[in-house]
Amino acid sequence: ARDNKMPVVQNTSTEEQEKLLETAISQVKHHGFQMKTSLDNNQLMDALKNASTILQEMRTALLSPKNYYELYMSVCDQLQHLEQFLLVEYQKSKNLTNLYEMVQYAGNIVPRLYLLVTVGSIYMRTKEATRKNILKDLVEMCRGVQHPLRGLFLRNYLLQSTRNQLPDVDTVESFEEGSIDDSVSFIIANFSEMNKLWVRMQHQGHTKEKAKREKERQELRILVGTNLVRLSQLDGVDSNIYRKEVLPKVLEQVTGCHDPIAQTYLMECIIQVFPEEFHLATLTPFLKACSELEAVVSVKDIIITLIDRLASYAQREDSAGIPANIPLFDIFSQEVSQVIQARQDMSQEDIVALQYSLINLSLKVYPDKIHYVNKVLTHTTDIFSKKDISSISSTSTAGKELANMMKTIVEAYKETLTLLQVESFPNVLEMFDFRGRKNIALKIVEVLLENNILVPSVEEVEKVLKLVNPLVTDQDDKPDEEVNSDLFTEEQEQVARLIHHFRADHPDKQYAILVATRKSLESGGETRLKFSLPPIVFGCYQLVFRYHSLRAEDERWQRKCEKILDFCHKTVLTLNKVIPDISLRMFLQGALAADRIGLEKEAYEFISQSFSVFEEDISDSKQQVSSLFLIIATFEQMQSLGEENHETLRTNCARSASNLLKKPDQCRAVAICSHLFWSGKVKGQDEDVGEECHDKKRVAECLKKCGRITSQCMEGVQVQLYIELLNTYMLFYEKGNSQITPSFLKQLIDKIKDELTKLEDSDEAKQIKQHFLNTLTHIKLKQRLSSEGEDGPSYDGIVVQ
Repeated sequence: ARDNKMPVVQNTSTEEQEKLLETAISQVKHHGFQMKTSLDNNQLMDALKNASTILQEMRTALLSPKNYYELYMSVCDQLQHLEQFLLVEYQKSKNLTNLYEMVQYAGNIVPRLYLLVTVGSIYMRTKEATRKNILKDLVEMCRGVQHPLRGLFLRNYLLQSTRNQLPDVDTVESFEEGSIDDSVSFIIANFSEMNKLWVRMQHQGHTKEKAKREKERQELRILVGTNLVRLSQLDGVDSNIYRKEVLPKVLEQVTGCHDPIAQTYLMECIIQVFPEEFHLATLTPFLKACSELEAVVSVKDIIITLIDRLASYAQREDSAGIPANIPLFDIFSQEVSQVIQARQDMSQEDIVALQYSLINLSLKVYPDKIHYVNKVLTHTTDIFSKKDISSISSTSTAGKELANMMKTIVEAYKETLTLLQVESFPNVLEMFDFRGRKNIALKIVEVLLENNILVPSVEEVEKVLKLVNPLVTDQDDKPDEEVNSDLFTEEQEQVARLIHHFRADHPDKQYAILVATRKSLESGGETRLKFSLPPIVFGCYQLVFRYHSLRAEDERWQRKCEKILDFCHKTVLTLNKVIPDISLRMFLQGALAADRIGLEKEAYEFISQSFSVFEEDISDSKQQVSSLFLIIATFEQMQSLGEENHETLRTNCARSASNLLKKPDQCRAVAICSHLFWSGKVKGQDEDVGEECHDKKRVAECLKKCGRITSQCMEGVQVQLYIELLNTYMLFYEKGNSQITPSFLKQLIDKIKDELTKLEDSDEAKQIKQHFLNTLTHIKLKQRLSSEGEDGPSYDGIVVQ
C-alpha cells in the first residue's frame, strides 16, 4: 500500500506545534524504553513491534517541517539501539535468517520501510546478501511513500544508513557485491525521487500559503542536497564518471523539474560540492543547462558562483591551475553574452555583476592578458549602448557595482601603469555621473600616490589626466557645492601631489611633461589653478637645477634654463590673477633659482615682478608687511646681481618700507633694509659670486631714519621699537660698523631707561622691560669677555646697572 495522501493543511500556532511535538516525542521515548527492555531480554519480535509503534509517529501530517525534523532525530536515536543489537546478535550467532522478510509484514508502510532500511543496512554490513541487490531493493520500495514530507525524511534515512556501505573503490571484494556504478545509480535514483517530492510540496495547499510553503521548502533543501554531497564523497567517482554518468543525470533532473527554487539551489549545490577539476571538464554541458533554466532563476548568481570558485582555484598554491587547453575566459565570456542577450529584461545590476565576475576571472587567472579586461569593458559599453543607457547614477545599485568593478581594475594594476593600456576604461568611465567619475578618479590618484608610481612620458601623463579629468577641469554636470568646500580642497591637494609624480629620467622629456601638464590643467578654472600650477612651477625650478648640474654635458643648458624660467614667469603671472600672495612667493623662489645658476637677467626680472605684485595686488596691510619682509630676505640672499640692479632693488626696498601704512611697520621694515647695505651681495664684472656691500654710511642712515620714525610713534609701542632699534645698532656695532659708537649706544640706552619709567604696570610692560634687561645682560657679557682679553666689541664707556 502506498502512503501518498496529501498533507492536511494545518494552521496550528507555535504553541500548538510545540504541544504536538512534545506528545509525539513522549510516545517515542516511552515505546523506545519498552523496545530496549525487550532487546535486553532477547525478545526480538517484541522489540520489532515496539520499534514499529515508535515509527507510527512518523506518519503524522500535523507537524511543521522543522518540528517533524525534531521528531525524526528522536526516532533515529531509538533505531540506533535496534541496529546495534542486530549487529551484535549477528556477530554472536551469525544467524539473521528471514529477518529481512519478517519486517516486511509491518502493518503500515512508513514503519515497514524504516525497519527495512535498518535491517537492510545490517545485511550489507554482514554480507548476508550482495550490496547492489539490497540497495536496488530499498530505493525502489521507498517509492511507496509519496507523501512529500514523510518521503523526504525516509529517503534521507536511507541515504544516512547506507553511507558507509556503498560500493566504492576500496570497499568491495568482488564484482558481485557491487561497483561504483551501482553506488552512483543508487544515489541518483534516490536524489531524483527526493527532488520530485520536494518540488511537489510547492503545489499543495492554498495559493495564499505560497510564501509559507516556499519557506518550508528552503528549510528542507539540505535533505535533497545531501545526495550530491554523498556523490562527491565517493572515491570511485572520477572526472570521467562525473562527466559521463553523474552530471548528465543530475542536470536532467534539475532542468526537467521546471521549479525555480529547486533549480537555483541544486545548481549552486553542484558548484559547491564537486571538485574544481570536475567543473573544468564539464563547463560546456553545465553552462548549456544554465540556459535551459526557468526565466525567473537568477542565472547570473549561478554563473558568478562558478566563475569565482574557478578563479579562486587558479590562485591556490595546491592547485594544478587552469589547463592550457581550456579557454576558460572565452567560454564564460561567450556564455555571459548569450545569457544577457537571451534575457532582454535583465536588470542593470545583474548585467554589471556578470561583467564584474568576468573581470575577476581575467585578473585572477589571466593577469597578464590585458585584452581580456579590455574586451569585458568594451562589451559592457556595447550592452548599455544597445539598451539606450547613456548615464549611470553612482548611487544606484548598478552604479555602485560598476564603480567597484572599475576600482578593482585600478587596484589590480596598482604597481604599474598597465591601466593606461586598457583602452576601453575611459569609455566606461564616461558612463558615470559626475560623482561616479570623480570617485574613480580619486581612486586612481590614491593608487598612484600610495605605490609611488612615476609617470615618465607626455603620452602617459595625458592619459592619466584624462582618467582623472573630473578632478582637474570643470564638468557640465558638476554640483555647485563641489567648489570651495573642504573636500574639494583635499581633492585638489591630491592632484597637486600627483603632479610631482610626473617625472622623466631625461630633463628634456621632463620639461615636455611639465608643459603638457600645464596645457591640460589650464582650463581647470581659477579654483583649481591655485592648487595645480604651483607644483608645475616648482617642478620647473628643480629642472633648472638639473640642467645646471649637467652643464658640462649640455652646451645649450643656459638657453634651456632661460626658456624654462620664461615658462615659469608666464605661469606665475597666470596664478597671480587668482592668488597674489602665493604668486609673489613663487616669483621670489624663481629669483633664487635663477640667482643660484648665475642668470642675473632672469633673477632681476623675477624679483622685480614680485615688487609689482606687492605694489599692485597686495592690499591688506598685514600681508604687505609680511610680503615686503619676504622680498627683502630673498634679495639679501642673492649673489648674481650687478651694482646697477642691486642699487635699484635696494632703493625699491627702502622706499617700499617707508611707504607702509603703520609707523611701527615702517620702522621695522627700514631696520631690515639696513641689512641690504651691509650683507647684501653685489657681483663684480669678472666675479661669479657677489661680495657683501658693507656700506657703513647707508646702514647708519637707515638706522637714524628708524629713530626718527620711532619718535613719531605712540608711547606704548615707542619704547619697544627703541629696544629693537638698540639691538639692531648693537648687531652692526659688533660687525664692525665704525659709524656706530659706544657713546651713541649709551645715549640710546639712556633714552630707553627714561621711556621705561613712563610705562604703566601691565603684562606688556613686563615683557618690554625683560627684553631690555636681556639686551643689557648681553652687553655685560661682552664687556666681561673683552676684559678677559677676547677679541670682539668692548662696549667701553657704557655703564650697565
